[in-house]
Amino acid sequence: MDLKEYFEKTKGVSVLSTADRAGLVNAAIYARPHVGDDGKIAFIMADRLSHKNLQENPSACYLFNEEGSVHQGKRLYLKKVGETDDQEKIKQLRRSCHGVCQKEAEEKRYLVYFDVVKELPLVGSEDSPKGC
Repeated sequence: MDLKEYFEKTKGVSVLSTADRAGLVNAAIYARPHVGDDGKIAFIMADRLSHKNLQENPSACYLFNEEGSVHQGKRLYLKKVGETDDQEKIKQLRRSCHGVCQKEAEEKRYLVYFDVVKELPLVGSEDSPKGC
């Protein structure tokens, strides 16, 4: 299953980790990414610490834990390749507003694009035996 199909069909909890120029790390809860036909993934971001860090350091790591599972999911190592502040495009991509649409409507958003540098299972590595 490719990433686009996986994230369209699979629900879960996820964390995006970024670091600034000095290597100070931040982690934040994020929704499932939007996956383009070209394989690039994108996140809608407010102008907060994760977005600020990506201006200084384009590398990030995304952890996705599948709903109902303790150790099933994905780790995606990412490199930022672009962004847009096209609010209409962002509005079209939004899946929900979690009851805070008015507050969020006042805050500028960005659609930040990434290449997937490496994909690993949530636990273990690509060469780990099953069940480890």
